[in-house]
Amino acid sequence: MSDTPTPESPAPTTPSTTGTPGPQPSRDAAGARPAPRDDLVTTHHTLHTPDGDLAYTATTGRIVLHEEVTTDDKYDGRKAKAEMSLTYYTLDGADVTRRPVTFAFNGGPGSSSVWLHLGLLGPRRVDAGDVGNLTPPPYGLLDNHETLLRVSDLVFIDPVSTGWSRAAEGEKARPYHGFTGDLESVGEVIRLWTSRHDRWMSPKFLIGESYGGTRGASLAEYLQRRFGMFLNGVMLIAPALNLETLYHADGSDLPNPLFLPVYAATAHYHGLHPGRSLDEVVADARDYADEYRAVLARGQALDDDARAAAVARVAAITGLSEDYVDRANLRPEHLRAYAELLRSRRLVTGRLDTRFTGPADHYVHEKMPNDPFLTAILGPYSAALHHYLRGELEYTHDAVYEVMTGAVHPWSYKEFEGRAVDVADKLAEAMIVNPHLRVHVAMGRYDGGVPVEAIEYSLDQMPVPREARERIETRTYPAGHMMYVHPEARVRQSADLAAFVERASHR
Repeated sequence: MSDTPTPESPAPTTPSTTGTPGPQPSRDAAGARPAPRDDLVTTHHTLHTPDGDLAYTATTGRIVLHEEVTTDDKYDGRKAKAEMSLTYYTLDGADVTRRPVTFAFNGGPGSSSVWLHLGLLGPRRVDAGDVGNLTPPPYGLLDNHETLLRVSDLVFIDPVSTGWSRAAEGEKARPYHGFTGDLESVGEVIRLWTSRHDRWMSPKFLIGESYGGTRGASLAEYLQRRFGMFLNGVMLIAPALNLETLYHADGSDLPNPLFLPVYAATAHYHGLHPGRSLDEVVADARDYADEYRAVLARGQALDDDARAAAVARVAAITGLSEDYVDRANLRPEHLRAYAELLRSRRLVTGRLDTRFTGPADHYVHEKMPNDPFLTAILGPYSAALHHYLRGELEYTHDAVYEVMTGAVHPWSYKEFEGRAVDVADKLAEAMIVNPHLRVHVAMGRYDGGVPVEAIEYSLDQMPVPREARERIETRTYPAGHMMYVHPEARVRQSADLAAFVERASHR
């Protein structure tokens, strides 16, 4: 990698600063502080790959979002509402009417975009290792020869209160900590970037992971309706489309059959199905799902023999003891199941990637005290991010870069009051209105938070005609929620995403 810093030209409609941000301007005599301004730094790089060199421009920093203000039907101008951090990459010399651009974000809610940025899509990636072979501190950064930049420009967005994104001075962050406020603010970043860089005629894509899938599915419809921005494709990585499928709640048995295959896969990975293949144990769980659903529907009317048979079958599939399944009333909840499965080994499994294990704080815990997967990757990604932005992209800021934050909680779903949080219908509406919109969905077999079968169920419930269903493609990888931590899965997934972008660009 080589880089030469140069300032980015200011956008014609909004003043911007360039270079390394220094101390904020002091207040004037009246105590007022100057309005915030865009704060961006640009550097130039070359990525040397086996297929040739990629010369590209990287820009990182913060842009200001404004709100139009009216009082008594009188227009009072535009008021700064938030400062959003982002990093974007454009290929040097490309034709912007033909070059695709992909807007990327992670989920949480409360996560920055670091995971997709440095794990899968960007021109540099973290050296974190994988389960059983984790890289020790201080970790490292590698060139990403499989970067999506090969076929698309990239824009990574940090929602408000993540990364360096914050509400503007004097403004409240809470309006952004919910479904609609988050959607509108991320959508506004996309609109601004597209307009300022003259990319309305470019093929446009979204890619979101986890709650980023919730956001991405909804944004496809929102961008069409609000701005008339029609996308070429949406890429969803382990998307949380219907939250009722993911959380075990009183009165709903929907998640239980959908989690059964990931329980089986997890038990197999940890040696609890000796002599059987992964495909075999997963197929067994999927085959039993309909009967299991019927058993649960009978509730307390289930007779003793049928109950005993169901207990034995669920225990055999999941690797949990019959006593535990019985005491769980045939409904092992996932956070408790991942704490229970390897209790005899004094281990808990990961939730977002159940291949990972870690010691518990004690061994009578009801729920997993932490996620061994998250503890394994937080250090490498945090170290890589801080070095990369400062040392290679030459942007500095003294505020905490919020890799993941709980400050956004409680997250507001007031728009869904009285019903499940389900955005599959929004993606369906986008696909119906835009007959050229294509969807790519990536799933991890060991994803214990958003299981493969939960995603498939959500897709199956989408109210779209058969023709539209043919525009949805799915891929399953032998890893977890962030399947790209698995080296072979990352290479394969990178190829799948690139092929999707090229097909859906209609060029």
